Amino acid sequence: MNILDQISSSISFVKDNAKYVKINYEEIDKQITNIDFSKISFWLSNNPYGILDLPYQDLFTFLLIFHAIGDYCFWGNPKWEITINNKTLDGSYAIMYLIINKFKEDKNFKMTYEEFKKFLQGNVEIPLLKERYECLQEVYNYRAKHNFYEEIKDMNDDISLLNYLITNFSFLKDTSMYQNHEILFYKRAQLITSDILHIKKICGHEQVDYSHLLGCADYKIPQVMRCYGMLEFNSELANLVDNKKLIPKDSEMEVEIRALTLEVIDYIYHKLDGKVSRMDINDLIWLMGQDKSKMTKYYHRTLTICY
Repeated sequence: MNILDQISSSISFVKDNAKYVKINYEEIDKQITNIDFSKISFWLSNNPYGILDLPYQDLFTFLLIFHAIGDYCFWGNPKWEITINNKTLDGSYAIMYLIINKFKEDKNFKMTYEEFKKFLQGNVEIPLLKERYECLQEVYNYRAKHNFYEEIKDMNDDISLLNYLITNFSFLKDTSMYQNHEILFYKRAQLITSDILHIKKICGHEQVDYSHLLGCADYKIPQVMRCYGMLEFNSELANLVDNKKLIPKDSEMEVEIRALTLEVIDYIYHKLDGKVSRMDINDLIWLMGQDKSKMTKYYHRTLTICY
């Protein structure tokens, strides 16, 4: 059984035993008729910083650095944000702005902790600052011995690339225990796998296969699903989320939110007869969440480097 089959099997166990989170299949069917799947696009194609215009090989180094420090946990009270030219940015696009501008000047990203802290300075300290720095150091140490592009340039399928990434980067480990069963997610590993293969396809015009990827179990996508009625929380969990209470990492509540998020993506995938990949469905739902006027419910809050 390959790694993606293992993920699928483990999240199915959660779905069959969930008590805090429920999938509303009838509402999903309604939403499928309302969603314009012709608008599906690679999420980085929508970035405002011209990232896809970087030299081809540099794109892969950028992705490695970005995913080491930039694709997880921005929430707080207040939320971390930066101000650029009198415009406030937060979340992924804020940290992307900082990374791409530094990357154009210095691809090594060698920094002391104090320099790193200053680099990410915003209205408040970004969550998990120390952990982000440790992830960046792991990437720096890897790059001292390896040429990332040369290592992965011939890996054009999701299974082999995902295996390589989780073998070589400890910060991509993403598993939980649920009712004495190990549940696999590998959110960040799946996302960087998808990003690399999309870049190879779009910018390198290569034949790639990311059809086995299952999606990204984070906090934004289940928020969108809940706002659109596809996921439902029981009263206990809803009360915690709606009052911005911390949901402990590896708790049954957290595992159920993440696992059933992937189950919804898989359900939509099968309802569309496999004509749209799960990762493209994932990206579309994430982009739907960028319309903050539609986000009528809060996201769940778990302090973790996994998402």
